[in-house]
Amino acid sequence: MLNDTIVGMNDPILITGANGFIGSKVVEILLSYGFNNVRCLVRSSNNVGALNVIISRYASAKVDLVEGNLLSRDDCDRACKGVAVIYNLVAGMEKSFPGCFMNSVVTLRNLLESARQHSNLKRFLHVSSFAVYSNFELKRGGLLDETCEIETHFMERSDAYCYGKVKQDEFLREYGDKYNVPYVIVRPGVPYGAGVKAPIHARVGIDPFGIFFHLGRSNILPFTYIDNCADAIVMAGIKKGIDREVFNIVDDNLPTSKKFLRLYKKHVGHFRSLAVPYWFFYIFCSLWEKYSHWSGEQLPPAFNRRKCAALWKGNRYSNNKLKDLVGWKPKLSFDDVEDRYFEYLMKLKGKVN
Repeated sequence: MLNDTIVGMNDPILITGANGFIGSKVVEILLSYGFNNVRCLVRSSNNVGALNVIISRYASAKVDLVEGNLLSRDDCDRACKGVAVIYNLVAGMEKSFPGCFMNSVVTLRNLLESARQHSNLKRFLHVSSFAVYSNFELKRGGLLDETCEIETHFMERSDAYCYGKVKQDEFLREYGDKYNVPYVIVRPGVPYGAGVKAPIHARVGIDPFGIFFHLGRSNILPFTYIDNCADAIVMAGIKKGIDREVFNIVDDNLPTSKKFLRLYKKHVGHFRSLAVPYWFFYIFCSLWEKYSHWSGEQLPPAFNRRKCAALWKGNRYSNNKLKDLVGWKPKLSFDDVEDRYFEYLMKLKGKVN
């Protein structure tokens, strides 16, 4: 049950990236709560099958699919007209820094410029990411929460996505403060569930040389089940009294990397893996980084200490702020959904193979 909301059930709500993994679930959660005036912005109408299935379950609701590109101001103006709340789930996924900037920051600027023209905008909810954090100076096992340092060494980390998300957050803060745009930022950890594309997240391990390196080992994984994650996003977008706040989204009772890998091998398929200690891989990354610098980046710094720390150093995570200020709590735990999730991964593996 939702309490203390800034909008009514008939107020128009816009979701960008509505046909994405998280976006489609946000649409579903909004409709399940009874919001019946939903506008879904999609990049292309060719990939809306799953979204249409969701919409078909709520025949009495008014759901508009709007095809458009946030790089187009005309498309942004058309999407934002009259809306009371905007859920922005669009971000650049390109491997280049310019590409991520254009499809993260420039698209955000266009959306905000259009949204600001409408005086009835009550909340701009922006979906960021754990990728913005730097735990380089944080001790192993230390608590990573909303107060932690934001990454600034993008080139050293060699992470265009991190750069794009950090610049998105920075631009939203500056723009919101300058023009008095009511915004909230949420930062999901690792969303998982049916629809995820990568069956094993890099926080568990990687296989760059033909063998899977289990780098996460006993680390806690900052997982958030897709239903829990979308519910948190929806609630943060409509809760009164939380403008300009930042919230991390992670579930309770988080699994370890070791537990996830064991269950994956049991349910999806066994494969050889090599458990690599963090300190060993950190030294490897340091040497790789030094050689890359010495060679004038003839060998790109794909392995480096800052990325190594961000993914595999091992931290604790908190969702207390989200619980206290928004009133959210995860409805499903990893133990509740592991059977259905690994069943999905088994089907996904079958499709790939």
